[in-house]
Amino acid sequence: MLDADFFRRWMTATAASVEREAERLTALDSPIGDADHGSNLRRGFTAVNATLEKETPDTPGGVLTLAGRQLISTVGGASGPLYGTLLRRTGKALGDAAEVSEEQFAQALRTGVDAVMTLGGAAPGDKTMIDALVPAVDALADGFAAARAAAEAGAEATTPLQARKGRASYLGERSIGHQDPGATSASLLIAGLVEVAEATGE
Repeated sequence: MLDADFFRRWMTATAASVEREAERLTALDSPIGDADHGSNLRRGFTAVNATLEKETPDTPGGVLTLAGRQLISTVGGASGPLYGTLLRRTGKALGDAAEVSEEQFAQALRTGVDAVMTLGGAAPGDKTMIDALVPAVDALADGFAAARAAAEAGAEATTPLQARKGRASYLGERSIGHQDPGATSASLLIAGLVEVAEATGE
């Protein structure tokens, strides 16, 4: 079972990954976006960590809802609302339970991903974070490691795609040949689950 501490650690692990990879995310964003994806997410997850140190929700849902709210309020561009919606809707779907199973988390995360697709109007194949998140959610039934592998493969598979949503879509065929930064950061988020699970023996 996964408790509030597991999800706090997930946010901390993600923040550390974003910090490490911020320059790479921005480099990926440079040719097809605003060249600020890494710096925006770094600011957002740093704020999430600071907030979770001050406030200590005692449920998984509470942790994710708070994290999502913080991302929406601190991250500019599209990534704040999208990541914020993902975590808030996942948190709300988990409800007030003190612990949740991996299966319950997978169902809640799917609710969050569906909310992101509704908000952004994106579907798999549009060269967005959805290309990493949907395969990850589909693979969660086989465990966190399977979800991480699926997310990473999904992110890499965006390289030959032409963007159909977001800023990159304005480039048309010139967006082809660049890995999507949003899908890449989404794979970091999913990878954090494995890191925490291995550290806590889940």
